[in-house]
Amino acid sequence: MVETGDSAPNITATIANGEVEAFDLSEHLGDGPVVLAFFPGAFTPPCSNEMVALQNHIGDFEDAGATVLGVSADSAFSLNAFRDEHGLEFDLVSDMGRQAIQDYGLEIDIEDLGLLGVANRAVFVLDDDGTVSYTWTTDDPTVEPDYEELIDAVQNA
Repeated sequence: MVETGDSAPNITATIANGEVEAFDLSEHLGDGPVVLAFFPGAFTPPCSNEMVALQNHIGDFEDAGATVLGVSADSAFSLNAFRDEHGLEFDLVSDMGRQAIQDYGLEIDIEDLGLLGVANRAVFVLDDDGTVSYTWTTDDPTVEPDYEELIDAVQNA
């Protein structure tokens, strides 16, 4: 698993930003902190709660110059519908190939929901150089991060 102080693995995937486009994490480094919020699946209650909470704090992230990105194994089309339903102003990364999920050491199965090989809930803050300055992971994917702690980490990145 990726830890604080590690160089963040690059992510090349598809981004859901209202459109469906190619995404390369390296193109987002150097413009302020990057928040990578991995989540198991769109349209599930804990994931919806987390993404809405991040949206509710978007002003704090923007004030710190941060880019917020949600990352899941859902399709970009599903993630765009999810963004629209919840009024999310930040982009979501579709890792259907699960390469980023594997590279970050987050692959889990939530058999009760039929979610196999999805991302465990985790948040990473990357600095301008792509070094991980903050990590938060949980053993229970229904648990959400401490958002105030996350904002502090972004402000200090």
